[in-house]
Amino acid sequence: MPSAITIRKVNGTPGQVWYPLEQVKQPNVQPRENQVSIRMTAAALNHRDLFLRQHLYPGVTFGIPLLADGAGVVVSSGSSPAAKTWLNKRVILNPGSGWKDDPEGPEDPKGYAYLGGTKMNPVGTLTDVVTIDASELEETPKHLSSAEAAALPLTGLTAWRATVTKSGNCKPGRSILITGIGGGVALMALLFMTAAGANVFVTSSSEEKIEKAKKLGAVPGGTIVSYGMTISPEMPFSMSAVLQNIDLRGSTGGSRKEFADMVNFVSNKMIRPIVSRTVTGGLDNMEGIDSLFEDMKSGSQFGKLVIEIAKEAGESNL
Repeated sequence: MPSAITIRKVNGTPGQVWYPLEQVKQPNVQPRENQVSIRMTAAALNHRDLFLRQHLYPGVTFGIPLLADGAGVVVSSGSSPAAKTWLNKRVILNPGSGWKDDPEGPEDPKGYAYLGGTKMNPVGTLTDVVTIDASELEETPKHLSSAEAAALPLTGLTAWRATVTKSGNCKPGRSILITGIGGGVALMALLFMTAAGANVFVTSSSEEKIEKAKKLGAVPGGTIVSYGMTISPEMPFSMSAVLQNIDLRGSTGGSRKEFADMVNFVSNKMIRPIVSRTVTGGLDNMEGIDSLFEDMKSGSQFGKLVIEIAKEAGESNL
């Protein structure tokens, strides 16, 4: 039977509790007509996974595999011709479901949910095998390793919507400031903007992270773009900003169409997501997986934190 990593319930209050990780067995699921089963090769953390362990994320559910980001190889399919075309292909999963293509937001806000750890979408990527609708897949760009592919979905999608759909500034010659460089979304925004020919400026409390960002194409000066809620549930907005004609646009996640557009851009521009650290040893390496959460807690990472679940054919075991 395949295994998965979930969180186990212990007593505690939201924000103070720290739910321990637990390895559990999962039933073998046969894909239905339009579904495929994916042997997962890698999965990656997002801040929401940290919040789930602290009970600071809505819909926390025990016994459901964690994580929204993942990559793997399709090993079986349902009976439909569309599903069968995915057999043996390297794929990445759309990290959310319930949002088709409306640029304004989910068609039904209550129906949009990310993968991993909640009752709203009882599928997660920190598992040996994921069975999911074939319509939620994109083929992994050929230049990406398993770890890089797993690092892409949610941060790439969030950064794509913020920089392309919402800001409209992902263009040659535009000047953009990205605050708090080092996290996954900020780094993907940097990579998208520099690939599009924009001038990117970054801030960080870490000189080391600033130097790394410069190597990726950041330069001094620019226009501010701000997004995300991991820093605070509230964002001060003064009257002086209104008088300067500042346009504040909220952005979160992204649609299925935006996900496809983002992956296509990554493929065409040969963009490689930044991986801060990868732990090997599969799902049995509970200590290693837990250490990635500690990295995220401390904010020490520069890029994504990835778990290698299984080797792809042809990958070295060294």
